[in-house]
Amino acid sequence: MAGQRKASRYVVPVAVAGVAAATIGLVPALAASGDPDLPQITAQQLIEKIAASDTQTLSGTFKIDTDLGLPAFAGLLPSAPGGGSSSADPAEKLTQLVSGSHTLRVAADGPERQKLTLLDGSDEYSLIHNGNDVWAYDSKSNEVFHEKGARDAAPEEKQLPATPKELADEVLKAAGDTTSVTVGGTAKVAGRDAYQLVIKPKQSGSTVESVKIAVDAANGTPLKFTLASVSGGKPVVDAGFTKVDFGKPDAGTFDFKAPKGAKVTEGAAEKGAGKAPEDLNGMFGDLGLGDLGDLEKGGKDAEGGGFGVIGEGWTTIAKLDSGAPAPKTDEAPKEVQGFLDALGDKVSGKFGSGTVFKTKLVNALMTDDGKVYVGAVTPQALVDAANSGK
Repeated sequence: MAGQRKASRYVVPVAVAGVAAATIGLVPALAASGDPDLPQITAQQLIEKIAASDTQTLSGTFKIDTDLGLPAFAGLLPSAPGGGSSSADPAEKLTQLVSGSHTLRVAADGPERQKLTLLDGSDEYSLIHNGNDVWAYDSKSNEVFHEKGARDAAPEEKQLPATPKELADEVLKAAGDTTSVTVGGTAKVAGRDAYQLVIKPKQSGSTVESVKIAVDAANGTPLKFTLASVSGGKPVVDAGFTKVDFGKPDAGTFDFKAPKGAKVTEGAAEKGAGKAPEDLNGMFGDLGLGDLGDLEKGGKDAEGGGFGVIGEGWTTIAKLDSGAPAPKTDEAPKEVQGFLDALGDKVSGKFGSGTVFKTKLVNALMTDDGKVYVGAVTPQALVDAANSGK
């Protein structure tokens, strides 16, 4: 368990577009072989099937395509903490997955052993979790990143539904009046029969058109994840298996020995053992998204300055009041200024004036007096929120 928590610093970010994403993907062409004829199933039964799945072993190849509608990130993403001491550090290398098309190989043998390999032409980048060790290797630079250690104190466990039925009830309850959850037919994913769970916002103003998850009809493992935007065009995220095998990978798959001549960088030991649970809050922190508790606190103080939350469901908007005028983009470096200009549109309203920075999924309004409104909502929804004075 300790090794698992230690590795989650890297495995969890990969899970968004990597190890766990390997269980939620599909290249559109894979469905062209014909939809399988499967028994009827309700959305709740399908969610129960997902919850009951106990897939511990798998290996395969998948592709992930991400299109946020952004200009190229090259030269604009920050380096890994510590000044980018190793090109193999996952904190820096895995930022590649936020844009473009990538092919990955994945293998898993329970919670203690996982391996992900990012293929880039003749170059490979591998991330390996084996027990209490996390290894990363960049073949292009011949550099290795290694981290070993564990937290002494076990975190408190989150209270989760005890049965698949309870989990399904919680999911559907959370969907409430703002979400439509249906079964949208069947599909063929990497040669396997799958049901398609379709999740859509009922609210207007969201940038999300739909989320589709293909679920293995035999074992309940999610095999497909496609996130589509109301702006149309390519999906925001379209990741998927081209090959998958649920057999146990060979034990040697997770062995690693630094190649001769490779530069090896040892990661810093984990600090603050036992101070914070490595649960959902830890995951959000590792991803730079703050603490879930902050949202609750902010929601209660949405009208008192600082951080707040406006609305609910798919049209939730986070508000941040910096209390200082917004920085002027014309004072930024030329390459950053061009990037911001490509994203931003000048807007005005009762709130005054500001700039809306756009992507296909998340938009942000920065007012000239230092307030920021951000959410997976349309630019007009942000302007309306700012005009409301909330």
